Amino acid sequence: MGVAVTIETVFFGIFSLGALAGAVAMFFLRHPMRVALALIGTMLSLAAIYAQLGLHVIAVFQVLIYVGAVMVFMIYAIMLLDVRDRSFTERFSPLLVAGLAGLLLLVGVLVDGLLRGEPVVTPVIREDVFSVGTFAAVFMDEFWVYFALAAVLLLVAEIAASAVIDIRRRGEDLAAARREKLDE
Repeated sequence: MGVAVTIETVFFGIFSLGALAGAVAMFFLRHPMRVALALIGTMLSLAAIYAQLGLHVIAVFQVLIYVGAVMVFMIYAIMLLDVRDRSFTERFSPLLVAGLAGLLLLVGVLVDGLLRGEPVVTPVIREDVFSVGTFAAVFMDEFWVYFALAAVLLLVAEIAASAVIDIRRRGEDLAAARREKLDE
C-alpha cells in the first residue's frame, strides 16, 4: 500500500530538508556569520514544521524568540570576534568524525523508519485546550511584566553591544593615527 502524497506531505518534506540542510551546513561552513545564517534557516524551517503541525504559538515563539532575539545576540557576539583568528582558517573541527558518525546514525534511523512504513500519526488538538485566545489571556494576566522586562533587557544589551563595538573602533582608529604619526 503506497503512501498518499498530499501538499502537506510535500511541504513537510521541503521544510524538513531545509532544516537538515541548514544543520549540515553548520558543520562545513567556516565563517561564523555564515554559520549563524545557516542556523537561522534551520530555525525558520522548524517554525514552519511547527506551524504545519498546528502548533502556531510555538511556531511564532520559534521565530520571535530564537530567530529574533537569540540570533541577534549571537550576531552581536560574532561581530565582537576577531575574524583574523586562526580558528577561522582551519577547515574542519576535530569533532568532525564524531559529528559525521552521529549524522549517519540519524540518517540510518530515519531510513529504517521510512522503510518500515509506519503510519503517520496526526495530533489531535482541541481548540478549547490550546488556542491563541486562551494563551493570550493567561499571558497578559500573569506574564506581561516579565515580557516587558525581557524587552528592556534586550534593548540594554543591544545598546551595550553597540557601545563596545564603537569603543573598539575608536581604539583602532587612535592606534592607526599614532602609527601614522610615528611614521612621519
